[in-house]
Amino acid sequence: MIIRTLDPDTDAALLPGLAAMMVEAVAGGASIGFMAGLYQAQSLAWWQGRLAAAAQGEVRILVALDDDGVAGTVSLVPAAMPNQPHRADIAKMMVAQRARGRGVGAALLMAVEALALERGRTTLVLDTISGSAAARLYERSGWEKVGDIPAYALMPDGEMAPTTVYTKRLS
Repeated sequence: MIIRTLDPDTDAALLPGLAAMMVEAVAGGASIGFMAGLYQAQSLAWWQGRLAAAAQGEVRILVALDDDGVAGTVSLVPAAMPNQPHRADIAKMMVAQRARGRGVGAALLMAVEALALERGRTTLVLDTISGSAAARLYERSGWEKVGDIPAYALMPDGEMAPTTVYTKRLS
């Protein structure tokens, strides 16, 4: 497996794999901003927008690739305000179902933290569904729990869910 930055100029061919992984994640109940019934064309359009945002420097997208294609992804979203040149959000962490349990999530998290540090972003923030497998990964990886927000987001099936906010200071 390799993890690398998605190149907006040369990696458009990876978008269908990213879109399929997102559809699979939402169908499996992942709360990543989309509701049940997400289909490939919608997901692909969203990823095309993300690729355009990456071309503008608004986001850096990491992709994990294995012999079967896209195994996972995570994004670094630098804070845009002038008083926050040190801060970034971690977003849209996903691991393909076929690649789960093989350390892909942990490797993506380490890679995005290294990318953040390389880009001078030393205060990171993310959120995830409280008590989820992702929450456990972040806690094992040294992320500090800031707090819980009840009824923060809808799960893909429409059920309201609490979210936990985490932060990590890099040095």
